[in-house]
Amino acid sequence: MRPLIFLNSHPIQYFAPLYKEITETTTIDLTVWYCSDESIAGKFDKGFGTEVKWNIPLLEGYSYKFFKNYSWKKSISNGFFGLMNLGILKQLFKQKKSVIIIHGWNYVTHVMVIIFGKLFGHTICLRAETPLNQELLKNKVHLFLKNIYLKFLFVFIDKYLYIGEQNKLFYKSLSVKEEKLIFVPYAVDNKRFQNIYQSVSVMEARTHLRLPADKKIILFSGKYISKKRPMDLLEAFSKMESEKVILVFVGEGELRKSMQEFIDLNHLSGKVILTGFVNQHEIPLYYRAANIFVMCSGAGETWGLSVNEAMNFGLPVIISETCGSSHDLIDENKNGNVYKTGDIKELNDLLVKYVNLPEQEMYNVIKTSLSKIEKYSYNRIIHQLQSLVS
Repeated sequence: MRPLIFLNSHPIQYFAPLYKEITETTTIDLTVWYCSDESIAGKFDKGFGTEVKWNIPLLEGYSYKFFKNYSWKKSISNGFFGLMNLGILKQLFKQKKSVIIIHGWNYVTHVMVIIFGKLFGHTICLRAETPLNQELLKNKVHLFLKNIYLKFLFVFIDKYLYIGEQNKLFYKSLSVKEEKLIFVPYAVDNKRFQNIYQSVSVMEARTHLRLPADKKIILFSGKYISKKRPMDLLEAFSKMESEKVILVFVGEGELRKSMQEFIDLNHLSGKVILTGFVNQHEIPLYYRAANIFVMCSGAGETWGLSVNEAMNFGLPVIISETCGSSHDLIDENKNGNVYKTGDIKELNDLLVKYVNLPEQEMYNVIKTSLSKIEKYSYNRIIHQLQSLVS
């Protein structure tokens, strides 16, 4: 069995539990290489507009190594030249032949590992998020140049670990052969979320969060930024007539002022809650308290792991067609619906539909969501990784 190495720009709250699970449940020799420790030290997050330091352990239960960043503008937020971890070249040369999984091609370090890792005899795997439907929206000249760059990089890649259907179509559009494609889905820590789903009641969650016990709750979870399109949901909600529904925006960001102005102008102050930044320990309680989950993002939402989280609580999901996961996680009219991005009327119609869904139909939604999300789990990922290193 060959060693397995993940290359990440920085410790990520969605990936760290996976690495721990691999270490605890398998014999895989896993090490994670990090190019930056920004998420450990805490940093100002431009999207949230506040200092962010995750309150779940990001470095516990697995082996890892940080590499010095020699960039003249050190940061994961500073584009292609923000990460230049030159010591990785020496490590690649002396490293026992390994399977190396690189998350993307967005930094100098990524490109170095792809090219030199292959030249030094390692098996190079790419795990990126890019969905074809969003690529087709981009400027044709930009897309042409990007595809030239990627076809050069793809010469050095042995396997492509696609996260969903649109991501697979993206690779195939660049002539990647079927036998090089392996389904390694995007997933969250289903066990952690489902433990809370099973051990905490709706009323307990609402009491803890000081949310009303007698209302239906529509939930949004994410940054208040243009990519997430929170104003679409606000506008659609403002057209609802029911007094028995509230809308909760879990998150923070630069659009907060515009959102608050809309709330005030439309007399929604008692019906819309802007929570501010909520850390990882408390987020599951909002899913438990909710009745409906909405992701209304536009271009740039390459997957949307909040949908995975919501489905672990059996919530019906209303999601825009642009989101990468909309093509994988939603069975139309069974566990939710996909709507045309930016179509406020269609979004409003779906909000009304699920607010008024009969109890038996809601029970069927719960069953469908919980069943479907099992296919997007750490267990499925680990099974695929074991076949790679064997």
